Amino acid sequence: MTTRDKYTAAPESLSWEVPIAGSARFNWEYDQGRARLLSLYQKGKDKQWDAQSRIDWSKDVDPMNPIGLPDEFHPLFGSPMWEAADEKRRAEMRRHSQAWQFSQFLHGEQGAMVCAAKIVEVVPDVDAKFYAATQAMDEARHVEAFSRFLHEKVGLVYPINTNLSALLEDTLRDSRWDMPYLGMQVLIEGLALAAFGVQRDLARPDSLAKQLLAYVMQDEARHVAFGRISLKDYYSELTTAERDEREEFVVEACYLMRDRFRGEEVFETLGLDVKACSEWVETAPMMSQFRAHLFSRIVPIVKDIGLWGDKVQKAFRDMGVIEMGNSDIDALMRADEEQAEALDKAHADMARRAAEVDAVIAAGAG
Repeated sequence: MTTRDKYTAAPESLSWEVPIAGSARFNWEYDQGRARLLSLYQKGKDKQWDAQSRIDWSKDVDPMNPIGLPDEFHPLFGSPMWEAADEKRRAEMRRHSQAWQFSQFLHGEQGAMVCAAKIVEVVPDVDAKFYAATQAMDEARHVEAFSRFLHEKVGLVYPINTNLSALLEDTLRDSRWDMPYLGMQVLIEGLALAAFGVQRDLARPDSLAKQLLAYVMQDEARHVAFGRISLKDYYSELTTAERDEREEFVVEACYLMRDRFRGEEVFETLGLDVKACSEWVETAPMMSQFRAHLFSRIVPIVKDIGLWGDKVQKAFRDMGVIEMGNSDIDALMRADEEQAEALDKAHADMARRAAEVDAVIAAGAG
């Protein structure tokens, strides 16, 4: 079956064209580059992996709870809609909610792939072009992995959320070379890291979803670092007017991303009262906490790169996330990368123990 057959509501067209502004920039200086970016480029090469072999696709997945999340994490848990549902209906609600979340991850990763390709084209420095090229490969792998999970393990795909498509369009239409960095590397990737982390930590320890999310996050932590390195020096040289323009973009984008996680498409697909469900999601303490956590990477990075004017601080204060500006973003990034290494070590230990058992059995049989 094709993806069209798995969409809850198939888009009118399976392609989307966004006019892209800006100039392709070449740089004939090949010898010099920023040491931190070249080091990140080397790391990007060293950390390439194959989604077909690193992830254990033979693992069974419950299509009615594909990520393996506890019910307490469902957006409607405890609501009148949830309490009125029987177990069959709740299973349907779990499946659609998680399919919607992973579908947005899938579409966002394709957006990241396109943005990485644009960065290769428009960024003026060769060292940044080098790293962005490795990121385009990373994002292709992520699209492959999320697509396979949805097709083979869930059997259900949702179209792109309108808030996500609006942010991608704004990012790609802008002719300034730094905007794909700001829109994708800092904002979309920063939010994705936080969302992935919540679901990775809540998923069952041995689940396929936990593997997928941990390995993708290892790459995303590098991508966010790329944005920080590239923008921090550049933004320190902007005029007040130029900085104000970028801060306005940050504010608008953050409100779009906050609203992206309401999941109204799920409520509509399931025939629920969309208004009542949205009101519940807006006020439920768990969902408020989740939405705030989504900015745990974005806020300290925005502060770090120097976009910390009154308008940005007012917006973050309104969202209840201003205190996250004091977080140790480097420690968060290290933790995001280390999870994947810990999973690999655990799998290697299990394989070694299994081999030892097989050897003992073989010796006994002999």
